Amino acid sequence: MACRLRPTRAADLRTRVDRACIRAHARLCYPPPFSSPYLIVCISRFFRVRLARRLHIHIRMKNGASKNCHRGALALYIGVAVVCAVTGPAAALEPGADSSVGIQSIQSIRVAAEKYVREQMPEGSSGIIVSAGELDPRLRLAQCAEPLRAAQVSGSRMQARMPIGVSCRRGAQWTIYVPVVVESEIPVLVLRTPVVRGARINAGDVAVETRRVAGFPVGYVADTRALERHTAARPMPAGTVLTADTLTADFIVHSGEQVTLLASAGGIEVQATGKALADGHEGSRIRVQNLNSLKIVEGVVDSDRVIRVTP
Repeated sequence: MACRLRPTRAADLRTRVDRACIRAHARLCYPPPFSSPYLIVCISRFFRVRLARRLHIHIRMKNGASKNCHRGALALYIGVAVVCAVTGPAAALEPGADSSVGIQSIQSIRVAAEKYVREQMPEGSSGIIVSAGELDPRLRLAQCAEPLRAAQVSGSRMQARMPIGVSCRRGAQWTIYVPVVVESEIPVLVLRTPVVRGARINAGDVAVETRRVAGFPVGYVADTRALERHTAARPMPAGTVLTADTLTADFIVHSGEQVTLLASAGGIEVQATGKALADGHEGSRIRVQNLNSLKIVEGVVDSDRVIRVTP
């Protein structure tokens, strides 16, 4: 009786190996590039299962001719299983040759993103804390043959939370976006008591504390002198950190008031008398009328009743 074993296609064999690996490791068996030790362990486990099945069938067979038909396949499975049993564990336990061989470490990706953001900080910046978010531990990216590159997403700007693209261009081609958080530890003014909208805040109403705040140290009030000529922009509870947005500057020029217009050109400064056509606080831009020429121009409020205009 001739043996008629069902031919096994290479694609079918690989599918079975993949399934065995996924069941055993709950992850892909073939991350690019192929990891030889990991592949050996996968194939070893697959053939051990197949060998057990063949032995079970061979023992249960009563027909001698049928047993002869399966001896060839049984010998093949035994040979492969023995080779994998010898080489698989040794390769898997070999230093630097585990399941992560050829895989870019997640930590190195996070470090590259953090390093890029720190390099964008102005020289002399202190108290800035940069931390990359956690990545999926199941992530498998091929080992890069050169230092990882990092860059901001096109059109984005530096802010408290932002994605940073980390990529590889040599040895493998991939890009992954890492969420990065920027915080700052800076001295700030904190309200001791609640305030209502329009209330004037004095030095005794605040305390200086070092806080970790989101984003860069921009726009936070750290000096009590900045409270002068300002009122609360909205109701705020005790413990609120004061920023430029929480304060409203007092109007130092009012509509209809007589003001002094200053214009400078070529080192020469000219003064004229004018009338404010709108309320304005220091640094704001308002419309004024020159009372000599009756011409209406725009200027920036420089100080009490002084408007600086551009000729």
